[in-house]
Amino acid sequence: MSTSPVELDEPEVDDVTSLARPWVTIVWNDPVNLMSYVTFVFQQYFGYSKSKATKLMMEVHVDGRSVVSTGSREEMERDVQAMHEYGLWATMQKADA
Repeated sequence: MSTSPVELDEPEVDDVTSLARPWVTIVWNDPVNLMSYVTFVFQQYFGYSKSKATKLMMEVHVDGRSVVSTGSREEMERDVQAMHEYGLWATMQKADA
């Protein structure tokens, strides 16, 4: 009895990409850190320009939270840990679809 190879359909690249949603790091507002310090952290750690760091800090201040980075789960775990080391409150979650 011989078995012949079976041909399997390869998934479309777009199908795979749409299923692999990235992760995001969210920094939350807190009553402790100064706005200037939060801006400094975003510039120092992420390398953001002063204007981008200020925009993200204002989102944290006004909206209570801001998505500050997007990437793989491992990258976001690293970013959350770094934010904690700077004394900021941060979490991660899957990006909204």
